[in-house]
Amino acid sequence: MTKRPTLIAPAGAALFAPAGAALFAPAGAARLVLKIGSSLLVAPDGQVRRPWLETLVADIAARRHAGQQVILVSSGAIALGSRRLGLSKGGRANLEDAQAAAATGQIILAGLWAELLGLHGITAAQILVTLGDFEDRRRFLNASATLDRLLHLGVVPILNENDSVATEEIRFGDNDRLAARAAQAGGAQGLILLSDIDGLYTADPGTDPSARFIDCVPDIAAIAHMASAKSASGMGSGGMAAKIEAARIAHAAGIPVAIVAGQPDHPLAAFDSSGHGTIFTAPDPKRARKAWLAGRMQVVGRLHVDAGAVTALGKGKSLLAAGVTRVEGDFHRGDAVDVLGPDGQAIARGLVGYDAADARAIAGKRSDAIAAILGYAPRSAILHRDQLVML
Repeated sequence: MTKRPTLIAPAGAALFAPAGAALFAPAGAARLVLKIGSSLLVAPDGQVRRPWLETLVADIAARRHAGQQVILVSSGAIALGSRRLGLSKGGRANLEDAQAAAATGQIILAGLWAELLGLHGITAAQILVTLGDFEDRRRFLNASATLDRLLHLGVVPILNENDSVATEEIRFGDNDRLAARAAQAGGAQGLILLSDIDGLYTADPGTDPSARFIDCVPDIAAIAHMASAKSASGMGSGGMAAKIEAARIAHAAGIPVAIVAGQPDHPLAAFDSSGHGTIFTAPDPKRARKAWLAGRMQVVGRLHVDAGAVTALGKGKSLLAAGVTRVEGDFHRGDAVDVLGPDGQAIARGLVGYDAADARAIAGKRSDAIAAILGYAPRSAILHRDQLVML
């Protein structure tokens, strides 16, 4: 296959290249999430790549019959629906076309998966979600419980974004990040992003003969700003930036991620045998609530803090008003906000203890002065340590 450049890494980035399979053995994960991109499932003419899909389903069936629980996140509804409806630009000319294509294509997509998995004696279930289903804690827990029950019943859940109702403000925008959140909700031990690209490179191999393929990324922060948001095929909506963001979300939950070339027949078996792909390693997982918080994609405000507050947060302390230098956004108590250090980089995320107006009023003030400013007994911190997570 032709290897495309997917990243130009900064000089001196903390990257190394051991064998991928040694870092992440998907067959060893009790629960595995598998994401399939649109360009793999649907050809440029809008036809399903059925022969290829049959080989992928055979791989999934082999895993399922061996006792592994598998969650699928499948793109393709808009691509399939736009062909059925005869829409221009792949159904993405405007929001209305995309929603109509999604509504039409989703039933085709679900039927296809149900048919092919059924040939192997496996029941499929469809779950359509929007961003709010994973951003709201109660709905996240409901989704988690549903996934858990389906998996214990031997079902393969198939998730997709509910593009027929999602608008820009309430959508993931790509299935890479949805897959990472599904991996969190499903308690998975691994996430594979099957794509039309085969991983990360240190430079463009098409123009730089010294370009190296990157087997492993131990430090997401070192490369996050270097990735392209452009989808290689032009059919999907993700790109490498979305995949790196997905890896960050999964990282918080201790879930390793692999970006793997999906074009070959039997792509899961191919990855098992070759180990070729880019692996994002994962640390020990955070507590469930903090992993959910770190994975949130919607924040409504920012708290800029001084160097002393950065040090305190790094030691596991709460964020006090005295360390806040500036407040951005219009938020209410309990909303998610990011904490930015003096260099403007986000270092933490948490559920704020004050409305925006009160937060502005007490920013930079000592704790013993806050009661007089607000006219009521203050809370102990703007962000309590139990309600925040370091990024």
